[in-house]
Amino acid sequence: MTVITPVEKTAADERRRQPRRSRHRPLLLNAIAVAAGIAVWGVVAALGLVENLPTPAAVAQKAGTMISDGTLASDTSASLRRVFIGYALGVAVAVPVGFLMGWYPLVRGLVEPYIQFFRTIPPLALIPLAVVLLGIGEVPKIAVIFLASFMSCVLSSFQGVIDVDTTLINAARVLGAPDRTIFAKVVVPASTPFILVGMRIGLGASWATVVAAELIGAQEGLGYRMQKASTWFEMDAIFVSLITIGVLGLVMDRLLLLAERRLTGWQERR
Repeated sequence: MTVITPVEKTAADERRRQPRRSRHRPLLLNAIAVAAGIAVWGVVAALGLVENLPTPAAVAQKAGTMISDGTLASDTSASLRRVFIGYALGVAVAVPVGFLMGWYPLVRGLVEPYIQFFRTIPPLALIPLAVVLLGIGEVPKIAVIFLASFMSCVLSSFQGVIDVDTTLINAARVLGAPDRTIFAKVVVPASTPFILVGMRIGLGASWATVVAAELIGAQEGLGYRMQKASTWFEMDAIFVSLITIGVLGLVMDRLLLLAERRLTGWQERR
């Protein structure tokens, strides 16, 4: 029978409590940071240090108006739909392409020049071309979002494959594992952290792109609402759209971060 001393029991209890503390502390710090930011914003607006800067209360009142008349819901739904479709398509295409580039040198030699060429062109610069070629409907907006997310994710997937430790691959081959098993059991798990980082970067690029895309030929959306509000100099409406985009992006990023922690639980973290 094993006897547990009081010191060992105290140490075990401390280890059990530590993860809980580490989870709550970032949330507390985030709340403090948000409260401090709003307070600074209110002081700056009240003192008139920045011309035409609306107060938090004015923005909150405008948000209530936009929620009650359904404007904010329809704009948010339109932007979310465009981001989700373009981002999902971009990731769905980027991951297989990145894997193929990293695993097969022939594919890498054929595809990499195009990836590097289009990577240097900002997706926002392609919006006028997309409008001319694809019209002013939903297709050009989704196309530029697709390109933004694709470029961010394909390079991370490719880098994840080529950075896999060759010792692991060689050991699997020595044990008689075929390429299909090596790819599924070694390459994919080792590349997952890279893929998820690329997905998070691509998410930010998608939101930045959709706002710019909605400035051209859109009838609804958060970017369209900001452009229309700027025409009438409605600063509070602009802030409502900006904050909505930030909140949506933050929530989606946190969901990806949660998925990353669940899928890469084996990875050491600081």
